[in-house]
Amino acid sequence: MPFCEVSSFQNGSEAAPGDNGIKIFYRTYGRGPTKVLMIIGLAGTHTSWERQIRTLAGTLTPNDEESPACDQTPIASHNESLGVEVCAFDNRGMGRSSVPTKKSAYTTTLMAKDAVAVMDFLGWEKAHVFGHSMGGMIACKMAAMVPGRVLSLALLNVTGGGYECIPKLDRQTLSIAIRFLRAKTPQQRAAVDLDTHYSKEYLEEYVGTQTRRAILYQEYVKGISSTGMQTNYGFEGQINACWTHKLMLAEFEAIRAAGFLVSVIHGRHDVIAQLCHAKRIAEKLYPSARMVELHGGHLVSHERTEELNRSTHD
Repeated sequence: MPFCEVSSFQNGSEAAPGDNGIKIFYRTYGRGPTKVLMIIGLAGTHTSWERQIRTLAGTLTPNDEESPACDQTPIASHNESLGVEVCAFDNRGMGRSSVPTKKSAYTTTLMAKDAVAVMDFLGWEKAHVFGHSMGGMIACKMAAMVPGRVLSLALLNVTGGGYECIPKLDRQTLSIAIRFLRAKTPQQRAAVDLDTHYSKEYLEEYVGTQTRRAILYQEYVKGISSTGMQTNYGFEGQINACWTHKLMLAEFEAIRAAGFLVSVIHGRHDVIAQLCHAKRIAEKLYPSARMVELHGGHLVSHERTEELNRSTHD
């Protein structure tokens, strides 16, 4: 299995407390000179990026597997000709990556160093970086930390951390929060995740004889069952990373000065991350950043995959 031991790739710097022995599970897809690094959000795994991976790399077969577990036919030959290699990984505290037991081992700065360590391990000098939600916070820290290694930055459904992580308080979000905290099985977690991730309109659309909700429910149950429910240590640690996240003025300036394009992309119907906070980030990164609003929920990358991919290249 492909793992990167973080402490082995600190570029000569001293490992942070709790970092010794931490391993990050990653997967790469496709091959070519163009590199894309994808950083997922709270409680997500590398598989959460499958729609983007399939579009960008042309396949869902990991490079470390000699034969696909199922039929993963490349979606289009033109994607192969692009020569794109994508890397997606499980953040510390989730999936197959290490789960530190101390909250102090979870900050967006430390998790940004994890991302850089994965790039170092792969031998990638530069990459286009995608970050979703908490992953967007991590991506911002990474871009400020090593701006010369970022070719472009796509921040999906992101906020500035801290109090900005609090969703708009209404009956819907309170109900979702209670259901999320009470979820103890993959089935319960899948049901609440759908209402968290997608717009109601999208879930009610029919694909053949079934609604998207019914189809996605089965996919989510299968996915959660395969990776396992997130541990309390991992969940509380990642929440701590979100709550303590903050970009300083100098970090905004470092990203702006680097000159690469920043796309801040947000779903208008996101019930988790408020659109106004994403707009504020885009304003602070102007003129390097542009704001893109799409019709979708918190996982707008799933609802509007093609539109999102176009918006990062236009």
